Amino acid sequence: MPSKAERDAWKEKLVNDAEQKILELTDSDKFKDYLNTLSKFHGYSQGNINLIFAQDPTATQVAGFKQWQTDFNRHVNKGAKSIRISAPIIKKLSEEDKKRLGTTDERAIVGYRYLPVFDVSQTSGEPVLSAKDFVKENLADHQNVTSLYNAFKDYLNQQTDLQVSEAPLAKLNGAKGYFQLSTNRIVIGGDEPDNALKLKTLYHEYAHSQLHGLKSAFKDRPRAYQETQAEAVAYVAMQNIGVDTSNYSLGYVATWAKDKAVIHSALSEIQQVSNKVIALSDGLTEQLGLQEAQKDPEYDLKKRSAKELNQSYQGLQQQIKQATDPQQKSELKNQLNAVHQEISERTQKQLKAFAKENPEIKQSDSEPDQSLKR
Repeated sequence: MPSKAERDAWKEKLVNDAEQKILELTDSDKFKDYLNTLSKFHGYSQGNINLIFAQDPTATQVAGFKQWQTDFNRHVNKGAKSIRISAPIIKKLSEEDKKRLGTTDERAIVGYRYLPVFDVSQTSGEPVLSAKDFVKENLADHQNVTSLYNAFKDYLNQQTDLQVSEAPLAKLNGAKGYFQLSTNRIVIGGDEPDNALKLKTLYHEYAHSQLHGLKSAFKDRPRAYQETQAEAVAYVAMQNIGVDTSNYSLGYVATWAKDKAVIHSALSEIQQVSNKVIALSDGLTEQLGLQEAQKDPEYDLKKRSAKELNQSYQGLQQQIKQATDPQQKSELKNQLNAVHQEISERTQKQLKAFAKENPEIKQSDSEPDQSLKR
């Protein structure tokens, strides 16, 4: 068994390797690879996104060895090398600990452990589907892209202090849109024939409004920095809904690597705004019925496999955590409750069937169930 010094050295190398990969984001292609990882793992911390990217930039979905078996009915391929991600070690604090740390919290993070996970490409078994598979299919129809664009524009006008309007492209001096800081206003080229480009432009200008407002740390950065940040958010948002982003230019990022603090700050802000946009887009695609395929008889809760139900449950939990709109959060909770009820009903039926088939197995009435004791 490795010594504590050896374990600490291994952990330090893991983090240092990830740090080096981030500092190597000096060209558009490498930066795109990083943003692809961010779009796939937007529910993860920036530290874990960095770790996953450093170890396998092509990863799309990770889970532990047992979780692949129990939740997805897949198994990890023989010889697969794990990806390590960090998980906090939480300790219950004694009164002495609280005094020493100057806190009244009952628990605190006292360290991190690095857990092994595997990408879906390292596993075999039943197919893994997500809501994005259905959204991507529906958004192949540009009319649906237009609906999402209009819904996002209406949301910003009605639920935020931003004002979004359209103007002829001829009046935008060659731009597809712009954000005006002094009036908190976004203008989009209304006669742009490419509906996907209009949506991407709206994501881009919304990112400017969130990243480069009067109170932003980046408001005085060079324009190239600001444009790269905004384009990065738009790229992640379009990746999230499955619209082709292969031809997008992310601008010049080489100067970021010259300043460690700048690149980490820039990436952190990109992640925060990307998460906000993804949560909004997911809620809007749900409201617009762009995930309607899941409601067809084939995807009815009663007809879905246990694996699909578990996937839905986990996905909805993540969406609820990220949701910022109260109405959206309430709708997601209702969906979560429906899935939970279906899982519960199936479990009860299975237990009753098992008890009926095995009458010789009975739990003693005098013995309390020990399984819930910790």
